[in-house]
Amino acid sequence: MIPGIDLTELIRQAGPLAYLLPLITFAETGLMIGFFLPGDSMLFTAGALAGLGVIDVNIPLLCFLFFLSAIIGNSTGYAIGKRFGRKLFEKENSKVFKRKYIIQAEMFYEKHGGVAVILAQFMPIIRTFCPVVTGISKFEFKKFIAFNIIGAFFWTVGITLIGYYSFMAFGQFIKPEDIDKYLLPIVILIVIISISPALVKLIHHKLTKNK
Repeated sequence: MIPGIDLTELIRQAGPLAYLLPLITFAETGLMIGFFLPGDSMLFTAGALAGLGVIDVNIPLLCFLFFLSAIIGNSTGYAIGKRFGRKLFEKENSKVFKRKYIIQAEMFYEKHGGVAVILAQFMPIIRTFCPVVTGISKFEFKKFIAFNIIGAFFWTVGITLIGYYSFMAFGQFIKPEDIDKYLLPIVILIVIISISPALVKLIHHKLTKNK
C-alpha cells in the first residue's frame, strides 16, 4: 500500500484501464525504484473488485497479464544485476560493496537458490531486490527463470484469484459503500503474512547471534 493513496478507489476508478495495473507489478519486480509500490495488496484488491463486479475485466486475462509482468520484471532485475551489479564490488576496499558479499551470495544461491527465488515473490521489498542479487551472484539464468515462473504464478495468479473468488462468493452480503471495511483488514493481513518470513528469520538471526 502507498501512504496517502486509497488503493481500492484507485483501482475502482481505473475501469477498463485496470488492464494497465500489471505495469505496476513490472515496476515493483523489475525496477529497483519500485520497491515501495503495492504488490500483494494490489493483486488481491484487483481480484476482489473484479469478483464484486466493481471493475469489468476478464479475470483470466488480468491474471495472465499480472503473471507475465512479474516474469518480465524479475528477468529484468536479474539482467540488471548480471550486467551492472558486480561492478559495484570490483574495488577490494569498498566500505559498502565488499567482495565477500558476492561470495556469500553465490554460496547462498548455490544452496538455497530455487527456494529463495520462489519465496522472495511473497515478501515485499525483498521481491524487488532478490532478482538483482541473483543476477549478481551468477546464479544460472535457466534455473532462475524456471523458479521465477513458479513463484510468479503462485504469487500473481494465486493472490488475485483468492481475492476474486472470495468476494464473488460473499460479495452479495457486502454493501458497495462498505467495501473498504472488508478489504482493508484483509489487505493488511496479507501484507503482515507476506513479511512474516523475513521477520521470523531476522528474529532468529538476532537470537542466535546473542547466544
